[in-house]
Amino acid sequence: MKRTRNFNAGPAALPLEVLQRAQNEWLNIEDSGMSVMELSHRSAEFEKIHNRAIQSLKELMDIPENYEVLLLQGGASLQFSMIPMNLLPEGKRADYVLTGSWSEKALKEAKKVGETAVVASSKDDKYTFIPKVEDIKLNEDAAYLHITSNNTIYGTQWKSFPETGRVPLVADMSSDILSKKIDVSKFGIIYAGAQKNLGPSGITVVIIRKDLITDIDSIPSMLNYSIHAKNNSLYNTPPTLAIYLLSLVLEWAKEQGGVGKIAENNEEKAKVIYAAIDGSDGFYKGHAQPDSRSFMNITFTLPSQEAESQFLKEVKQAGFVGLNGHRSIGGCRASIYNAVPLSHCQDLADFMKKFQEAYKAKEAQILNFKKNSLLKK
Repeated sequence: MKRTRNFNAGPAALPLEVLQRAQNEWLNIEDSGMSVMELSHRSAEFEKIHNRAIQSLKELMDIPENYEVLLLQGGASLQFSMIPMNLLPEGKRADYVLTGSWSEKALKEAKKVGETAVVASSKDDKYTFIPKVEDIKLNEDAAYLHITSNNTIYGTQWKSFPETGRVPLVADMSSDILSKKIDVSKFGIIYAGAQKNLGPSGITVVIIRKDLITDIDSIPSMLNYSIHAKNNSLYNTPPTLAIYLLSLVLEWAKEQGGVGKIAENNEEKAKVIYAAIDGSDGFYKGHAQPDSRSFMNITFTLPSQEAESQFLKEVKQAGFVGLNGHRSIGGCRASIYNAVPLSHCQDLADFMKKFQEAYKAKEAQILNFKKNSLLKK
């Protein structure tokens, strides 16, 4: 069976073992005689799958008892609105750190709800770095501080998180949740679209401290954390297939040795590709400053637009997909989420080295031809 080497930024690679298990259970889940897509979301069979997904996430991330795990819809983008609607009362302000396009979009939605402030930003430097924790000008009375833990478009990632005291720290972890160990107790809310490290698109995980869940009658029920918490995320029909696949991915993560082992593997994968960039004598140039480099999304450029176009053409022909940079900035990007094997990263690094050698050799050949032509004249 043909399987491509998938470096898509999201929806992204899923573990082969998960896909194979889903295939085996496709027509008969939990001995029900039905596909998971046919189960009632109120059935005992689906309730078991649903609760297993929540419990597995709690175990993998060591989520404390005073946190609720919600499985919602609308992607991380809907959380840009839900968070201020639930956490930003009149008379308070929400603080935001800008590190890329997604944090900009989160801020844009929050501004529609209430008062906001940008307390740190790397925008003036084209988002090549994560601001230092000590440079964040946090309002001690802020409703919350919002960060984006990993920036898929620019290839930067927080290596440590700010201490916010009484101010809840809210993090969009869509692209690096479950990729490394974190202390959940430092956060008020962690949210993530599933389509990178957790499963397919269509499901959003929200991990929220219970004291931040309050009854607010003035907002729509579907946007109210309290409604979803009271109903175990089953207030309306959930994306049952996505939750089932989420549960399988979480079981797979346990089988890999948990988050600690996955983090080691992710670091090794990133080192392999960054070594190809750093050892290229400037042929490949990383976008992110070294101390802010992402272990999930590796962004880089080549010496010219012509070289990039040729690279992207040949790398696709060689069986790699998803290496185009985001349409807003161009360049190249390798997304190496949890399910991407180390061997695929090694294959990519080898291809990068061979392409560089061939391209330089071709350039030298063209240069020599031009010199000889001039001499003949």
